[in-house]
Amino acid sequence: MSLPMPPSSRVRAFDWLRGGAVLVMIETHALVLLRPELRAGSFFSALQWVDGLVAPAFILAAGFSLALTQVRAAAGAKERGTGPAEAAQARRKRFRKTLRRIGEVLAVATLVNWMWFPIFREPRWILRVDILQCIGLSLLIALPFFFLLAPRPRTLRAVALAGAALAFGLSPLAEHVGPPLAMLVNRTTGAVFPLLPWSGYVYLGAAIGVTSAIGGARRTALWLLGLAAAGVVLWVLTPQISALYPPHDFWVTDPTNHARRWTQVCLIAIALLGLESWARPGRPSAPVRFIEVFGGSSLAAYFFHQMLLYFHLFGFSFEKFWGNRSSWPRYWALLALLIAMTFALTVATDALYQRFNARRSI
Repeated sequence: MSLPMPPSSRVRAFDWLRGGAVLVMIETHALVLLRPELRAGSFFSALQWVDGLVAPAFILAAGFSLALTQVRAAAGAKERGTGPAEAAQARRKRFRKTLRRIGEVLAVATLVNWMWFPIFREPRWILRVDILQCIGLSLLIALPFFFLLAPRPRTLRAVALAGAALAFGLSPLAEHVGPPLAMLVNRTTGAVFPLLPWSGYVYLGAAIGVTSAIGGARRTALWLLGLAAAGVVLWVLTPQISALYPPHDFWVTDPTNHARRWTQVCLIAIALLGLESWARPGRPSAPVRFIEVFGGSSLAAYFFHQMLLYFHLFGFSFEKFWGNRSSWPRYWALLALLIAMTFALTVATDALYQRFNARRSI
């Protein structure tokens, strides 16, 4: 039986998963720089297939981190042999820290909406559910349950799996839900990542995070393999399962379509866990540190690449100067520049954030 990792250690494989998802996300959004006639053909279709895994991987990693930290906080207090009062205080401290992080996600999500839309003239756009709103709201809904059930991780894992099943299973039925719930559960009001089905990846990731906290890397890999196998079964049964629902948008809400996506993400995560187990201890290589910056500070990376691409800062943005006008060679060069600028801003922000946290703890 695998032993759980120390509470302070990070699961680097999921940092790499999140960091890789951020890099591919930047590539995806930067496709607006390409000339329209180049957005076709077999190569572009293959690129779109890879890009389709970005959101599932990014959202799943967020749920993984939430469950991992909550269960580790509860287990750490128990292992230290602290009294009930001290253990409860430690868990409340972790709860407040997690709540603050969720608040940061929702604040940046609102800021990005402000960049895109005139939210002061049309306030409805402030409620538009994009990927950060989806993650923040899903985590906010899950946090009380995860906090209460963290001392009973197996129960928590069952609840998380049930939440994922409900999110994916109910999604086709929510396509025609009207206001006011429509802005949260379907795309009729402009939501890009409504809670149904996308919150399902948060809860699926949470189940994996619980497994990692109590079972270690080997047990996590087995669980990922089991989820991938379940996804393959649903994938094979696509005609039968899709027929159970009224007419719906297969590529957006069908559970079997999402089963295909989570299967591929789980297999990627297994490969990354294998790479982590083979990695030599000590200072990581430059490419690994590069990925880990985006994995550990994904919120900053998300914000800065959006700002550089679209927001007219002193009259400049990538989209303004090169949008719909770039050949493939120019696109790759601009993408490299965009990633480099995002990396520099993310590193600077991370340093300021750490300094701020250090002062708060004094």
